Amino acid sequence: MQIPRYARDDNVTRRHFIESSAAAAAGLAAAAMIPDPLAAAVHTTRRGTAAPRIRFAVIGMNHGHIYGQVDAVIRGGGELVSFHATEPDLAAEFAKHYPAARHVADERAILEDTSIQLVVSSIVPSERAPLGVRVMRAGKDYMSDKPGITTLDQLAEVKRVQAETKRIYSILYSERLENAATIRAGDLVKQGAIGQVVQTIGLGPHRINPPDRPAWFWDPAKFGGIICDIGSHQFDQFLFFTGSTRAEIVASQIRNVRHPDHPGFQDFGDVMVNGNGGTGYIRVDWFTPAGLPTWGDGRLTVLGTDGYIEARKYVDIAGREGGSHLFIVDAKGVRHVDCADVELPYGRQLVDDVLNRTETAMSQSHCFLAMELAIRAQQSARVVG
Repeated sequence: MQIPRYARDDNVTRRHFIESSAAAAAGLAAAAMIPDPLAAAVHTTRRGTAAPRIRFAVIGMNHGHIYGQVDAVIRGGGELVSFHATEPDLAAEFAKHYPAARHVADERAILEDTSIQLVVSSIVPSERAPLGVRVMRAGKDYMSDKPGITTLDQLAEVKRVQAETKRIYSILYSERLENAATIRAGDLVKQGAIGQVVQTIGLGPHRINPPDRPAWFWDPAKFGGIICDIGSHQFDQFLFFTGSTRAEIVASQIRNVRHPDHPGFQDFGDVMVNGNGGTGYIRVDWFTPAGLPTWGDGRLTVLGTDGYIEARKYVDIAGREGGSHLFIVDAKGVRHVDCADVELPYGRQLVDDVLNRTETAMSQSHCFLAMELAIRAQQSARVVG
């Protein structure tokens, strides 16, 4: 199966790698037949078989994360019934993955369908918030790829409409919510395994593959800038692991090192952030070398008063196979924690929230604060020459 060039980025690579690894672990010989270009992933490991509990649809699929988003909802009990995309090639590829879903020519066919409860999207980042506003005004809940919002004006409008409609506006920060090692790290922190959390360090390196990138990828007005885009993952993790409900940006900086042909682009950014539950450092970049066997060595370190945890999310450079590696250092010593049996609960919890009008997958305030911090860090960043 041939995937369009613009879809074969780090995220599609991520998705298929994790899916094929999970299939192998389950003893499915068919996984060995998956061709190399498909051997990677949007951060998801299991497809669900639960009976459908809600009906959902997709509008916009400009980023390969859409497959992980859809699979998360399916695992949680959602039935994908229809989809809309203005790009014929993207729609055709999506239809191959989900042949039971109906392709509609106009998003209004989804927004006006009263049987659809949730809309999922990975449309161009700058269009995600306006779409979410239309979805909520149509009486439906919404789940966006990150960054789910790219400007403070968009954030203000989204918050206003969400408060008026009481609909769910969720953003799938998949580096936490769809990675088994990060889920297990959260469980250990809640259990007090490393004492009180002092700091998080979130590193988000990515491989860029310039020929495979669409035009909007290079335009910060479209994707929000490197800290707003990739960094939103790290702000989500900072808030979650420190338990912070308020935070401020101490310092941030951005740089374009290797892409003078795209002067508005940034391939490096870092941030210092201080919250009411701890401090954080974030670094994001597009410098993953060709020799790494996956799209990027994403890492999270959680420092506590009695120890620390490191999640090597997608690769262990010491040689262990697969992803979702977790290491803990405490008074007892150093050990590697097996995360093979960890459930990825976001999809199930989101479907529960749609049905029960609850906030178990993620509080609305957390969802918005992570994006607000990412946007403010981006806007206030010092440009390094």
